Amino acid sequence: MDAMQAPTTRRTGSVDRLIALATEDMAAVDTLVRARLESPVALIPALAEHLISAGGKRLRPLLTVAAARLCGDGRDSALKLAAAVEFIHTATLLHDDVVDASALRRGKVAAHLIWGGASSVLVGDFLFARAFELMVETDSMRALNILATASRVIAEGEVLQLTRSHDLALDQDTYLQIISAKTAELFAAAAEAGAVAAQAAPDRVSALRAYGLKLGLAFQLVDDALDYSGQANALGKNTGDDFREGKATLPLLLAVARTGARDADFWARVIDRRDQQEGDFRRARELMIGVGALEATLDLAQDYADSAKAALSIFPADAWRSALEELADFAVSRSA
Repeated sequence: MDAMQAPTTRRTGSVDRLIALATEDMAAVDTLVRARLESPVALIPALAEHLISAGGKRLRPLLTVAAARLCGDGRDSALKLAAAVEFIHTATLLHDDVVDASALRRGKVAAHLIWGGASSVLVGDFLFARAFELMVETDSMRALNILATASRVIAEGEVLQLTRSHDLALDQDTYLQIISAKTAELFAAAAEAGAVAAQAAPDRVSALRAYGLKLGLAFQLVDDALDYSGQANALGKNTGDDFREGKATLPLLLAVARTGARDADFWARVIDRRDQQEGDFRRARELMIGVGALEATLDLAQDYADSAKAALSIFPADAWRSALEELADFAVSRSA
């Protein structure tokens, strides 16, 4: 469905069942993560622990172990790949917060504000290195290729976003290309790597990659909408950060297109020139709601969540498949 069409009915979902099913596996991943954080350079574990201990649902490593279980087993390799996925994700967060000058991450003060930008970037590099060590230990060139490729694609997505981040002429297809690379790619790679760890058939590997990609797109689109309509505790960062940073996210792009010449000067001032005044965020939010930009973004997220669930139809119905389907619903129900 195109984002301009009428709203769909969004279903509620939960990640609780998947977390419960994977409790033992995720405890083992957590143990592995903390063991690999060790370094004789004290700043490295201190800074990394600051972010990792902030929690979050660890959806990406959770996808890796869930995909492996759905496809049979592959537990030993899946645990190492899940830890590698968590390190890649944490590294990208550390780098992103420096680039975006973010104040909060997972509800805590961003690491770069405590230890400095240089330290955050270098510890992120350390975590990337740890991730690749874990990949090599699985002795799987396929898994190594999947996660190495994902790391490259994520970096490309971040650079593309950086070069187009304040572009009010950005088209929807290019924006989806950006979030597919910078966000959805790691969801896709996490699920695909889990299937590879379980030595799944090619059609099942492809299905889980498709599931992860669509799920990641749904999550990012909902995050985009929540930046204008949600609470800080739902985002793990301050509401309105995208607006203050002048990021051209889909709700903003739709609002600019739909308000047209009437509000062109306003958008040029607050986004192009980032000359923002008190009350501007509230006005931007009101304009978005008035023209249905937030609703359209959430409708598109629902479409991707439905596509993610459809990708799982290749698998027999069981507890793992059901939990992954609920996760797709959860991706969009966070906006409720």
